[in-house]
Parts: sequence; C-alpha cells; structure tokens
Amino acid sequence: MISANLAEDILRHAWEHLLLVLISLAVAAAIAVPVGILMTRRARLRRWGMAFASVAQTVPSLALFGFLIPIPVVGGIGERTAIVALVLYALLPILRNTLVGILGVDAAVRESAVAMGMTGSELLWKVELPLSLRTILAGVRTATVTTIGTATIASAIGGGGLGVLIFRGISMFDSGQILAGAVPAALLALMADAALGRVERRFVAA
Repeated sequence: MISANLAEDILRHAWEHLLLVLISLAVAAAIAVPVGILMTRRARLRRWGMAFASVAQTVPSLALFGFLIPIPVVGGIGERTAIVALVLYALLPILRNTLVGILGVDAAVRESAVAMGMTGSELLWKVELPLSLRTILAGVRTATVTTIGTATIASAIGGGGLGVLIFRGISMFDSGQILAGAVPAALLALMADAALGRVERRFVAA
C-alpha cells in the first residue's frame, strides 16, 4: 500500500519528469528539424551534423551530465544542465529521420512538382515535408521514449524528476522507493510510445 506522502512525491516528481521531457523534446525538435532540412540541401553539412549528433549520443548519459556541469552558461547544477544534456541525446533520432524522410521522397515526385512551377520553398512545404512527416514522427517517437528513460538520471545533478525516488531508494536500500520512481517512468514511456504510435498510424492511413 502506497502511503499518502509517497503518492504525493510520485505525482510531484512525475510532473517534474514530464516537464523535463517536454521541454527537452521541444528544443531538440526545434533544432533538429530545421538542421535536418538544411542538411538535405547541403551535402557537406551532413557529415558534420550527423557526426556531432552521433558523438553526443554515444557519450554515457551520466558522463555527459558530468561534462556539462563546469561549462559556463549551460552548466551548473539543476534543471538547465539536465535539459541541455537531454536535448543532445534527443537530437540524433530526430535529425536522422528528418534527413532520411526528406531524401527518401521519390525523385519523380520532386521533378513533377518542379515541372509544375513550384519554388524550392513550395516544394519543401507542400511536397517533401508532408511525405516525410511519418518518418520524422518516428524519430520523435524514438527520441521521446529514450528521453523519458534518460531523464531519470537528471536527479543526479539536481534536475528533479522520478530519478529522485530511484536514487533515494538506492541510497536507503528501499526497493519500494526504487519502484515508485521506476514504474511511473516506464508507464510514461509506454504511454508516450502508444500515443505517438497512433499518430504515426493516422499518417499511414492518410
């Protein structure tokens, strides 16, 4: 039986966790989608952009949090550093899927649009983005699930979230506290995956 205090803690930290994830994903998408579009226009930029995003994701999560702490402006202890780290982790799947989605548009479709007199901007907004939207959403879906899991480590640098309960449980050898943080985090990931999966299927049907 969950006590009233523990239930209150779970709700508070779940809300903190959700905010961390939503802010991080919004920032990551705002960066990755435009950069991904730019990379489809400039082949030289692709190698550097993908290399940066790949390196950011290969660094162990706890190590990345630690690396960011001493950096001026973006570093320190708290939510800001946690959000920066989570944004770096979410960039790769969104960036990669944006690139793959737009480059995957049939060349014949592009040629037909250009033959109809479409400008580069019209081609992007009326043809390429609509046709690649499902692939981009798949990247957002992957980034969301990954970010929900990675955000549990944010509490190690004072970022809050459900990781607070997990780390508290580890320090106290209290499996109840660990489960109180781990189970809601897993449920958040499953619900987010299911919701975004439904959105993807709508685009398939369309």
